[in-house]
Amino acid sequence: MRPEAPRTGDERPQLDGFLDFLRATVVLKASGLTDEQARRPLLDSSPLTTVAGIVAHLTYVEHAWFCRVLDGQDDPWAARLAVDRDAEFREGHDRPLAEVVADYERQCAVSRAVAAGLALDAEGQHRDGPVNLRWVLIHMVEETGRHAGHLDLLRESADGSTGE
Repeated sequence: MRPEAPRTGDERPQLDGFLDFLRATVVLKASGLTDEQARRPLLDSSPLTTVAGIVAHLTYVEHAWFCRVLDGQDDPWAARLAVDRDAEFREGHDRPLAEVVADYERQCAVSRAVAAGLALDAEGQHRDGPVNLRWVLIHMVEETGRHAGHLDLLRESADGSTGE
């Protein structure tokens, strides 16, 4: 069951709640597929837009915003992305889906821990300048929500499953 965001209260629990709901939606949409179904390109115009590719991309995005930007950690993807700007999508195609999903869930737990130690106004450095945790949480709701919608359509195309 996915956690529901609180309908009343402070800004922080609501932001965290909406993001956690969407994170759980990503896991729900990816769960139960075979590796072949999760890797199957379903869009001729975008062959890397697969269930596995999107989950791997979201793992990268979680790390980038919470660990690199907000916590100042090194970017383990820098060298791969310098050679292949879609490296994180391809990563999802090279490993079993269960591992890709487990990595996503682990990274989300790390992201939660980083965020929990920061005030909403705490700033990190992005290539375009400073951003605060509030902006990152709002951006991650947008980013994860957009990709959860993609996953909904891809899942239905892969095996006919529909639902929230």
